[in-house]
Amino acid sequence: MSGTVLILGASGRFGSHTAEAFWNAGWRVRVFDRNGGDLSKAAKGADVIVNGWNPPYHHWKRQVPALTDKVIGAAKSSGATVIIPGNNYGYGPGMPPLITSDTPQCAINPLGRIRIAMERAYRAAGVRTIVVRAGDFIDTKSSGNWFDLVITAKLAKGKVVAPGDLTMAHAWAYLPDLARATVELAAKRDMLNPFHEVLYPGFTLSMAEISQLIETARGEDLTLTRMSWAPLWALAPVWPKARKLIEMRYLWDTPHALDGTDFDRLLPRFRMTDPLTAIASAVGQGDIHPDQSMARGNLDIAAE
Repeated sequence: MSGTVLILGASGRFGSHTAEAFWNAGWRVRVFDRNGGDLSKAAKGADVIVNGWNPPYHHWKRQVPALTDKVIGAAKSSGATVIIPGNNYGYGPGMPPLITSDTPQCAINPLGRIRIAMERAYRAAGVRTIVVRAGDFIDTKSSGNWFDLVITAKLAKGKVVAPGDLTMAHAWAYLPDLARATVELAAKRDMLNPFHEVLYPGFTLSMAEISQLIETARGEDLTLTRMSWAPLWALAPVWPKARKLIEMRYLWDTPHALDGTDFDRLLPRFRMTDPLTAIASAVGQGDIHPDQSMARGNLDIAAE
């Protein structure tokens, strides 16, 4: 099943990869710039809206509710299914080692509460919604995430930098795979619940395992070191983003993985890229994943 998809945030990490994946699957792809145009008008005739909008942390409180209302309005007027890239923020520091579909979202920190409120707004609005919940992103290029800004930032000096515990299990998602899965779930949207949360299992890897994979991909010995959080604490009084990064530090010191039972039930034939190939691609040591090449489809620019 294919159709027309409207991508919000097509220049971002999730948005850009899903735009390519939908294109490759033969969908008609529209992209929308939130700085211009009428979203409801752009969504007319769309079967799916991918909400890849993700403002900077320190703007979440003001912008996320307003953006959520806009997307809900566009979905109601068009009848489109909304797909949201979910994260683990809503579970809070008390989250269990294995997150399942029954795990309650009990976060009390501000960013976690904003994400909880956002998802509840979609459920309450009655628009068809798919939340694809995944771990930290592994991208095929530098895109401003933890993997390239911190973990691999000092590779030229022979270092891998860990934001937290070196041996703790951590949930990861290789973006080309996550984008492919999103397209396959979109094709099954009529089979899902009106509000359906899918946990994307991805990779569960400690920083020690990540470091070993990078060493193998690059064919060199590397030193795994711990990141110092002291500079962020020093900047926190004057830099709002630093305060938000510190707020989410617990994700690097709390073991967690995502249960893929429902994912495997829905997409039993889905095959993820092996971790070494994904890491090699992320550090520029491997071929670009074959599912990334734009081969077919139609692209509209929906900002007017």
